[in-house]
Order: sequence, then C-alpha cells, then structure tokens
Amino acid sequence: MRCSRLVGFLSSLLLAAGAALTGAATAQAAQPAAADGYVALGDSYSSGVGAGSYIGSSGDCKRSTQSHPYLWAAAHSPSSFDFTACSGARTGDVLAGQLGPLSSATGLVSISIGGNDAGFADVMTTCVLQSESTCLSRIATAEAYVDSTLPGNLDGVYSAIRSNAPNAHVVVIGYPRFYKLGTTCLGLSEAKRTAINKASDHLNTVIAQRVAAHGFTFGDVRSTFTGHELCSGSPWLHSVNWLNIGESYHPTAAGQSGGYLPVLNGAA
Repeated sequence: MRCSRLVGFLSSLLLAAGAALTGAATAQAAQPAAADGYVALGDSYSSGVGAGSYIGSSGDCKRSTQSHPYLWAAAHSPSSFDFTACSGARTGDVLAGQLGPLSSATGLVSISIGGNDAGFADVMTTCVLQSESTCLSRIATAEAYVDSTLPGNLDGVYSAIRSNAPNAHVVVIGYPRFYKLGTTCLGLSEAKRTAINKASDHLNTVIAQRVAAHGFTFGDVRSTFTGHELCSGSPWLHSVNWLNIGESYHPTAAGQSGGYLPVLNGAA
C-alpha cells in the first residue's frame, strides 16, 4: 500500500513538472520578437544631403551612405534598417510618406524635421541675396511661425511615430549653429550671421520642448559642431555652392560622421 502511494506521488510530481516545462516553453514561444529594427525618418539633414555618396535608388531624396543613419546602421547591425528620410521633407511629408516601415518591431527611430516647415531655404536665400534689414525681417517671420504653428505640426509627427512604433526609442536630432561669430569672414555680415544662429537656437528650443512633452530624446548637435561652423577655418557645413545650390548650408561627410553620428550614438 505504501509502495503504491509512493509511486502515485512520484508520478504526480513528474506530471506537474512536465506541465510546468511545457507551459514555460509555450509562454517563451509566444513572446514577440525583440524590437530592434531601426527606421530613419526626416529631412535632408538626416538623408545626408551634402555628404555625397548618394544611393541611386533614393532619387531626389538624396540618401547618402555617409549620412549618420546609414553609418549608425552599418556599425550596429540592427535586425532591419529602413531609411525613408528625404531632402526637402516637411512634417506633412513625414506623415504622408515616411512612416510605412514603423511597427511594433521597431526599436529605434531617428528623425530631424522642422527646418523646412520654418522656411529654412528661403531664409538663407534671402539673407545671402538681399539687404540686412530684409534678412532680419525674414528671420523674424520664420521665428513667428516656429512659435505659432510648428509645435502643432511636430506634435502630429511625434504622436504618429509613437502610434506606429509603440516599442521604439525615439531620438529627435536638432540642427547646428551655422556660423562662428567674432571672426573675419567673407560673405554675410556679422549681424546676419548672429541672427541666423539665434534663429537656429530658437528652432532647437521649440523642438526640444515638444520632444520632452512626448517622452522622446533630443539629440543636440550644437556642441559637436562647435569649432566647425562656417567661418571657423574647419567647417563641417557647406557654404553657398552656386554649382550645387542644394548642398549649401548642409553638413559635409565630416559633419555627418563627426557632428551627427556621435550624438545619435549617445542618444540611442
């Protein structure tokens, strides 16, 4: 009698252990794949305009193999890499055409956006070609837009990113100051250069505020570009290039690898 009870007890233990192991294996199999895909969104500062080595299939978006998203993906080998950043993109363009690759498997998203909404290209064209007063007036108009309209546009993009990539760490990367001040430099006056730098700071401040409100990470590149602005003697930005106007005031390959990539590395 005692023997049969012992056998029954041991059999129960074995069955329970087997059920526990089976349940654990089933639970493990049911777990979703790790979210470690990388999606790079944004404008020309993310696509890599000015860095050269453009990917032929990217066409007018001018995505570069020397851009910081491409360099980051090459160094970290994410499970997937989708590069939808495009030259000239505004917030509406991101919403309309760049979010497709985002999913629950996306672990990292990077984006630079907002400069084109604020009229970056027109500001620089105005300041290069027209008077100081006209330049300062155009900058004031851009700053008013950044205060009144851009925050809502950014909120729309950031909310859409979170909705489509619920597990992603999102890094929003800002813009550099363009000029080293207090130096002898051909081209724009000191007043114009000062106003452009202040406008860039203003844009970064507004972007950083909306980034914080969404719980994302702001990547500030102004420190890494310090000493490498235009008029510094070792610039990581293109000045006006009349032969390739689209590359004007964009980071060089050194600006992408030395100015942007370290910030993405630190924030990701």
